[in-house]
Amino acid sequence: MNFLNINKKTKNDDPDFSYLNKDVLYLDSACQTLRPQQVIDAMAEYYHEYNSCGGRVKYDWGIKLDEKIKETRKKVLSFVGKPASEYAVAFTLNTTYGINLVLGQLPPKFKKIITSDIEHNSVFLPTMTVAKKLNIPRVILERSVNGSLMYNKDDISGAIVVLNSMSNIDGRELINLKEITDDVHKTGGIVLVDAAQGISHDQKIIRESDFDALFFSGHKMYGPSLGVIIIKKSLLVALDIGFIGGGMVEDVEAETYRLISDSDDLGSRLEIGLQNFAGIVGLSASLDWLKSFKKEGVSAPVHQEKLAQFLFNELSKIPTLKLINSSPSPITSFYFDKIDAHRLAIFLSAQNIMVRSGYFCCHYYLKNLKKYPPLVRVSLGLNNTKEQVEFFVKTLKTIITNL
Repeated sequence: MNFLNINKKTKNDDPDFSYLNKDVLYLDSACQTLRPQQVIDAMAEYYHEYNSCGGRVKYDWGIKLDEKIKETRKKVLSFVGKPASEYAVAFTLNTTYGINLVLGQLPPKFKKIITSDIEHNSVFLPTMTVAKKLNIPRVILERSVNGSLMYNKDDISGAIVVLNSMSNIDGRELINLKEITDDVHKTGGIVLVDAAQGISHDQKIIRESDFDALFFSGHKMYGPSLGVIIIKKSLLVALDIGFIGGGMVEDVEAETYRLISDSDDLGSRLEIGLQNFAGIVGLSASLDWLKSFKKEGVSAPVHQEKLAQFLFNELSKIPTLKLINSSPSPITSFYFDKIDAHRLAIFLSAQNIMVRSGYFCCHYYLKNLKKYPPLVRVSLGLNNTKEQVEFFVKTLKTIITNL
């Protein structure tokens, strides 16, 4: 099926993504973003010029890498507006790994564990296992259509609260995160934030909240596949560290060991074994790229907001389309009653348009609570343009008319 005349040889005129052909329309940034050329170049430079082991060697390559790692930790804290005196940064595999790593080593002093109905499986499943391990109740609270958590103070008293800052279903943001953290802390609880979707869109909610730990992945913010934990030092030193290995200790005897105690390097307590050093270097480059981003004179959040508004308006005009979103967002999901989402995604793919179809690792909410059929998700990135969104909508309309 070939509805539109597509030029498959035209080079992309965006210098950040010049390696893409112009006909390629990638609309799956909620899964993973594309990498700008600057990030690719930074990682290649590591491999070509100072491919060494961090924290272990005294030769020039290693010294340069150690400085890069230290610099990246500072950039991460600056990005979310948190002080190094209070927070540490650790690098891991991905968001899911980081959440499991911290939850699985919490001390057994909490009354319950709280999560919400719109969580990704990376939060939903670990909260199940930790509730069993700590023998505490697990409570699922509802998130409103505007993204806020619906709760009373008794619900969260003395609890481990684990929530996303932005839904990967429809982009709903946790707009009352600051209020939640304030209320939870008054009762001796902690708040852990899955920021995998929210970190590259709007940091205001994150910056204003007093979270205890926050998790995100570089691959969702124009960087390499790398997990990041931002954690309060007070919580980090209270963890019952049981997942352990090289790089985490100051000394080892026959039957005992001593964890790293240097306040400036506490994040290393969660970094088991040799790290993804090229990934850390690439993350640093992606943070620089996001900070300096300008397209048509506007910043990254403004650019995405404009595209999201246009997409929402155009999709709202299609009478047979069922939008999950109640408001514009860079993450937009929908379905048609008479067209299977997977089939539709295949037809879009035939036109070089890449979208996600299914339940997006949110089976509880989408499949079992709301009883939705599989959905189509369009997630916008900083590589996208208004012309691309127009092309997508035109193609979508053509496909559904001909099916």
